Amino acid sequence: MVSEILKEKIISEIDKIKPQAVGVANHIFDNPELSGKEYDTQKYLTGILQKNGFDVKQGIGTLSTSFRAEFNFKKPGPSVAFIAEYDALFKMNHACHHHIIASSSVNTAIALSRLSDHLCGKVLVIGTPAEEIMDAKGLMGRNGAFDGIDAGLMFHGGSINNTNLIVLAVDGLEFSYKGKAAHAAAAPYEGINALDAVILLFTSINALRQQLKEDVRIHGNIIKGGDAVNIIPELATARFYIRSQQRKYLNEVIEKVKNCARGAALQTGAELSVSVFEDPGNDLLKNMNLIFEFEKNFKSLGGKIDDKPFLLGSSDIGNLSYLIPILHPMVQTSKENHALHTEEFLSYGKTEIAHKGMILGMKSTALTAARILTDYKFLKAVKDEHEESVRSL
Repeated sequence: MVSEILKEKIISEIDKIKPQAVGVANHIFDNPELSGKEYDTQKYLTGILQKNGFDVKQGIGTLSTSFRAEFNFKKPGPSVAFIAEYDALFKMNHACHHHIIASSSVNTAIALSRLSDHLCGKVLVIGTPAEEIMDAKGLMGRNGAFDGIDAGLMFHGGSINNTNLIVLAVDGLEFSYKGKAAHAAAAPYEGINALDAVILLFTSINALRQQLKEDVRIHGNIIKGGDAVNIIPELATARFYIRSQQRKYLNEVIEKVKNCARGAALQTGAELSVSVFEDPGNDLLKNMNLIFEFEKNFKSLGGKIDDKPFLLGSSDIGNLSYLIPILHPMVQTSKENHALHTEEFLSYGKTEIAHKGMILGMKSTALTAARILTDYKFLKAVKDEHEESVRSL
């Protein structure tokens, strides 16, 4: 357990760093950068960390806009990483409040670094770019960016406080059909209509939905449907996201969707090719030891938590949760009933509500990190739970 004295010191350090945390969040909000192009944000955040005694490496895990910053306490012990996301949305800027995530992770780590006499081990910040478009965290994990880390902590902004987030496993598949072009009026019988195959694919998937579990989501669009109205389309392509709460069941659904695609090819005579257009994402493995500790800390600071299941969508945090224990709650940074990726949610980016939620989240995750760093039995329980979750997949 974290002593009351240490708890008070942590809360005090977060209060002291609040002006900087708000300033960092506002700076990122005012200077949005798209996924994979976050060079200025990377430089800005790593500069702050270096000034506060962190050893920084940029471009880790094969991604040029990522980073890993480390601070070693005086005594050896566990390693806890705060995960920073900082990419903006196309045309929507920070309507996912990644500026809050980045600032909270960086400044929580800095606050804890000032308590070296009371903590042991190591605190890190891992900068994970491009969350909106790819499996950055999984790729970085597979390339050693999270080596030696015992647990990863972060929180996401949202319209409520919630620790029961549902992150759906997802595959992004592209289905391309090759037919035979022909004049649509003079000799349509000489052609093989690739667009018909794509349309049949959509129709078949719609029929499939009745036989799928309620958590499954399948949505797609046609990215190529032909060149001219009077020519039988020779090439046609559609892309789909296919999602489910569990990777194991998602794999079964993927095969059913592929069978739909094969059936469309058989019916039309077109040739089918299937490819992956975006890295697969896994569901979020929840670590209840971390969740209960966060909830205890959050409530002790006056926060109230809605524990009903909340569908977040898909995120590369799921893939990372298969590698190390992860804490990923939602903290309120807007009024209720404002969905992520909307203009309404964007409008709260620099408000008192957002900043108040950020500080409350920082204190709660900092106290959770302190428990990991100072309580060996608790860390063992966290890691044992994670290993059991992975084994049972």
